[in-house]
Parts: sequence; C-alpha cells; structure tokens
Amino acid sequence: MNLTHTPATRRALRTIAVLEALKGLIAIAAGIGLLSLLHHDLHHIAEALIGHFGLSPGDHYPSIVLHYADLLADANVRSIEMLLAAYALLRLCESYGLWRERKWGEWLGALSGALYVPYEMRHLWLHPHWSSFLILTGNLLVVAFLAYRIWRERRDMTTR
Repeated sequence: MNLTHTPATRRALRTIAVLEALKGLIAIAAGIGLLSLLHHDLHHIAEALIGHFGLSPGDHYPSIVLHYADLLADANVRSIEMLLAAYALLRLCESYGLWRERKWGEWLGALSGALYVPYEMRHLWLHPHWSSFLILTGNLLVVAFLAYRIWRERRDMTTR
C-alpha cells in the first residue's frame, strides 16, 4: 500500500474499484442469467419482453435485441460462459488491487481500460450517441488517471 496517497487519490481509486467490482458482478449475473435461459426459445422471450414494454419489434433497438437473441441461441454457451467468467475475474482482481492501492491494480486498470478505447471510439464514430460519448469519456478519464498515477510514481522513484 502506498502511504503517500492523498485522501482525494484514495477516494478516486476506491471509486474506480467499486465501478470495476460492479462490472464483474454484472458479468457474473449475466452468466447466471444465460445459464437460466438454456433450453428456452430466446427469440420468443425477447419478443414477449419487447411487447410487454409496448415497443415495436421493427424499431431499431428492439430489432437489435431480437438479432442478438437469435445469435445467442446459435452460440456456443460454454465459450460465452468462459469469457464471462474470465471478464468477471479480471474486473474483480482489478477492483481488489485498486481498493488495496496496489501498483499492479493500477497497471491492470490502465491496460484493461485502454484495450477498450479503440472499440469505443469506433462505436462512437459509427453510431454517434450521447451514451457512447459518456462511456468513452469515462473510460478515457479512468485510463488517464491511472496512467498518470503510474507515471508520477515512476518519476518520483527516479528523482529519489
């Protein structure tokens, strides 16, 4: 643990840690949900949900949901479960490292967050929407904060 962290830095690291833990828990919930949908007609379930909310299946977002329901029905569920488990483990490890103020947690957070930036930029370019902009901006802020922390500590170590 780095005892030189200011209260504001510690708060920022813990806020990021909570967000990463939430991502990991959501991935676990998604995996459990996916398992509970095995042997069910996903297209029918998606249509029923869309109808329940009074949406038209031909609208943009409901049609995306239906498209992915069809893809998921044909997907290798074991592979999806393995990916969800790996993602959850990564996020929970990162969360632990950041909460405990470990340097490896900052590295893991900066690198794993930076991996998403090109995809988020592409998505914003192809499908401009305020939510895509907010997600990209939030991720860039987290990556920049963690990268700055890493850079600053390395600089401080070389000046000692």
